[in-house]
Amino acid sequence: MTQTNTAAFVRVEGILLARGVLSAAAYLAANAKKFGERALRLGLVGLAAPVHRLLGQTDRALAHRLAHLAIRGMSRDRVEVLCEEYAEDVLKDTILDQGLELLKRLQAEGRRVVLLSDSIEPIMKPLARHLKHYDELVFNHIEFEDDEATGRLLDPVIGSNVGGRWLDDYAAVHKLELARCSAYGAHGPDMLLLSRVGKPCAVNPDFVLRRSAKDADWPIIDYRD
Repeated sequence: MTQTNTAAFVRVEGILLARGVLSAAAYLAANAKKFGERALRLGLVGLAAPVHRLLGQTDRALAHRLAHLAIRGMSRDRVEVLCEEYAEDVLKDTILDQGLELLKRLQAEGRRVVLLSDSIEPIMKPLARHLKHYDELVFNHIEFEDDEATGRLLDPVIGSNVGGRWLDDYAAVHKLELARCSAYGAHGPDMLLLSRVGKPCAVNPDFVLRRSAKDADWPIIDYRD
């Protein structure tokens, strides 16, 4: 039975998946229809990569916006086809079994399990068929104008902001007591989310989050090679 007024927020990238947004952007760019177009889009991913790594520790939302500029101008149909291919042919094989076991345990405890993903809807919807032991999957949405991708992510962008207003709004809608909730993060910007709940935990943390988790005496789980 699900407990009332409590939830477990789990970051998908790093905890359930071994790949992130840049990998998806590179796949979409590499599968553009024409050679010249592929080269241009891959060049954009290459330019975005160092910026993404830098901003990924400070403003993950902006970093994700930059990464998705590589698909600007692609048709909706093309984006949806390539995203499903990526989810089925690449991403599903990176699902971490230990991550699924974590979700199973959280759900067995009666918590509402909320997955937070940096990826976009056309990737996460087909991937959701291969996930289990969760109640809700929250992801990003790409903007289309006249069935063509603008490269812009619609607000609210799921990134470092999930510990701020987004979390407050979500808690209000679902009548959650954040002091009774838990959260599981893998990256430095997840500190904002982890600091807002009563039971924070770092999973496969990067250097920044590991150092902060140790300073705050938060539990740390490592299971990825």
